[in-house]
Amino acid sequence: MKSKKKFRFWIVTRNSLLAIVGALVILFIFSHFLTAYEQKKYPAIGEMVEVDGKNMHIYTKGEGDHTIVLLSGLGTSAPALDFEPLINEMAKNNKVVVVEPFGYGWSDRTNKERTVENIVEEIRMALKKSNIGGPYILMPHSISGIYSMYFAHTYPEEVKAIIGIDPTLPQALEYFGETSPTMPKYLRYVAPTGMARLALYIGPEGFLPIADEGTYSEENLTMTKAISAWNGYNKNVVKEANEIKRNIDKTVDMNFPTHLPVLFFTTKEQKLNEGGKNNVTFYETQLTTSPASKIVPLQGHHYLHWTRYKEMSNEVTKFIESYTRTGDIGYLAPIDLSQQNGL
Repeated sequence: MKSKKKFRFWIVTRNSLLAIVGALVILFIFSHFLTAYEQKKYPAIGEMVEVDGKNMHIYTKGEGDHTIVLLSGLGTSAPALDFEPLINEMAKNNKVVVVEPFGYGWSDRTNKERTVENIVEEIRMALKKSNIGGPYILMPHSISGIYSMYFAHTYPEEVKAIIGIDPTLPQALEYFGETSPTMPKYLRYVAPTGMARLALYIGPEGFLPIADEGTYSEENLTMTKAISAWNGYNKNVVKEANEIKRNIDKTVDMNFPTHLPVLFFTTKEQKLNEGGKNNVTFYETQLTTSPASKIVPLQGHHYLHWTRYKEMSNEVTKFIESYTRTGDIGYLAPIDLSQQNGL
């Protein structure tokens, strides 16, 4: 009797495992077919340029005397779509550019390590290939603050201002006594296996901007979901996350050039931690001597541009007018793209 029960148990176990494997195979095949279909249905909204033998996506909108380069936070699947409300506001008076790094948006993935040096050089090369000359106003969100610090410190003649959206800066971990985050390496298989698509189906709200209805168009949200299924936690994003500590170690002794105007948007916090610190007190340590430099706390999510895009655009306009009026600017002369260092 016991042997029959044991045999029946193994039959049930085997059949269950086969059913699970079969379901995963079907999900894998279905996801790959759907990805191929979506990639044809939703072509890149901007320009594809070749960087190190791979295609990188750059989206540009607006015209003006100032070129604002938006750089996304870690894991933002579709930066050009995520920044859309802010782009639309700022593009009324400026040229606004979104560079989607490898592994993001419509850009390819790369086998190159996600070091701060590689990422910054890829951004510079993409801008050159698109004939977008500097000096630039870099506008980094979150982790891109580290890349902007390296960019401005290494190539000061190419940057005339920094506007951070709750940016992660190299000195933040030491200031708050925190450790850098990491991602499990197995997450790189979430998108290829179709698990990202399954997660989207179960809870799509976790992949979309938290904003009032109508802020983002239905077309935007549909494309965002599709791209999230292609790109969710891909190998480049996982490698970038696990490179954070080394990238911080390389940049922790860097500072923005002394006279470079900087504007920091950050989330409004009423309380200080036990050490009497919060985001505002940290950013105060990062301000330069430029009279235009300032901090603007706003109520909202870490992705402040989801809801505060109008206030942010107004503040950007005032900031640019301020340092332009006083002549306090990092660099004024246009850059000859053919002569950029390292390109």
